[in-house]
Amino acid sequence: MRAGNRCTSKRMDSTTSRERRLVPVPVRADARFMRQRLSRLIALGFGSGLSPFAPGTVGTLWAWLAFAVLDRWLGPVAWAAVIVLGVIVGAWACERTGRDLGTPDHGAMVWDEIVAFWLVLLFVPAGFGAQLGAFVVFRFFDIVKPPPIRYFDTRLKNGFGVMLDDLIAAVFTLLVLALWYR
Repeated sequence: MRAGNRCTSKRMDSTTSRERRLVPVPVRADARFMRQRLSRLIALGFGSGLSPFAPGTVGTLWAWLAFAVLDRWLGPVAWAAVIVLGVIVGAWACERTGRDLGTPDHGAMVWDEIVAFWLVLLFVPAGFGAQLGAFVVFRFFDIVKPPPIRYFDTRLKNGFGVMLDDLIAAVFTLLVLALWYR
């Protein structure tokens, strides 16, 4: 086991009687788990990722609500700074939380959807219809993961990789919406 690869609990996995190694045991993401560390609170989208049904969609809805509330006080430059900071902090939080959960891109980790959808909303015209369309297109790309999204999702198993596939989905969403409005 490499130094720094800590999990909350471990078990012995014996493939042969001579070879023994420690294998991380996946941990259940719940409210108690989330409250133990700031990285977990962030990665789990302040609880939105704990939804038993479609946590990625719930996290994206949380992002939409947070954007609607914060947009009253934040202009485009401030939003850009929040998004850049959100990517940096998210890479750290998702890396650490994935390690704690025993899987690098656990379904409850929705910070990547939140920041990526903020990026989409920053460029989408104000109004419910336009934002609902953006929501549907973004969720499509995030769920289906067409190339190259799937490539990065399957190969980059770290905090940055968790963030990157959703940022690419956000760019695809913006491209589709730009073509639609054109």
